Amino acid sequence: MKKATIIIIEDDADIREGIRILLESEHYKVFEAENGETGISLLNEYVDLVILDVMMTGMSGIRTCEEIRKFSFVPIIFLTAKSSDSDKLIGLMAGGDDYLAKPFSYSELLGRVKAQIRRYQIYRGKEKNGLDLPEHKLLEIGNIRINKDFNEVWVDDKEVELSELEYRILLLMMQHPRKVFSAQNIYESVWKEPYFHSSNGTVMVHISKLRVKIEKVHDSPTHIKTIWGKGYRFE
Repeated sequence: MKKATIIIIEDDADIREGIRILLESEHYKVFEAENGETGISLLNEYVDLVILDVMMTGMSGIRTCEEIRKFSFVPIIFLTAKSSDSDKLIGLMAGGDDYLAKPFSYSELLGRVKAQIRRYQIYRGKEKNGLDLPEHKLLEIGNIRINKDFNEVWVDDKEVELSELEYRILLLMMQHPRKVFSAQNIYESVWKEPYFHSSNGTVMVHISKLRVKIEKVHDSPTHIKTIWGKGYRFE
C-alpha cells in the first residue's frame, strides 16, 4: 500500500527537520513549508495530512487552516506552544482535526499522524466506490438523506459538504435516532481514541459545526438536540 503524503508547515527549521526525519523513517512522503502561503501552494488532492504550526510569522496557522478549508477536507494537526482549552477550541473551530501542544513527544505525534491518515484514507476510499447504489445504502430521516457508499449528505435535496468527522457523527446519530449519546460515546465511536475530559470540547465544537451545516439550510428543522447533563440526541 502506498505510504501517505504529508506537508509540514512550520517556521522553525529545527522543528520542521525533526518532524521530517521522524516521518521519513516511517516511509511517509514529506514536503516542508516555512509559511502558510507556501504550504497552501503545495497542497493537492494527493496530500493525506497537514501538520500546521499555529504561531507563525506572516499568515498565522489559524488563517492558513481557514484558507485550506475553502477547498480541502485534508486532516490538519495543529502544533502550538499554547495548551489551554480555549486555544484548542479556536483551532478546532477554524477547521483543525487535532491539536498537539509543544513540547510533544515524537511517539505521540506519530500516533496521531497514523490515526488521522487512517481515517482519511478510509473516508476518501469510500467516496470512490462504485456507481450503482442499492436502496439499503440510503439512510433517510426527515429532510436529511445519507448515501453511505459515497459519504454524501443531502438536506432538502441539496447536497451538503461535511468533513469526515462531521459525517461520522451524523451517521452514528442517524443510525440510532432518539438514542442519547454522551460526549464520551461520540468521541470513542468517531475518533476511535480513549476519551479524556478535554475531549468534551472537541465533540462540542464538531456538533456545533454540524448543526450549522444541516440545520440552517432552507430553514431546516432542528435535528440534533442537546440533552443537558447527558449528551446529544438525533430526532
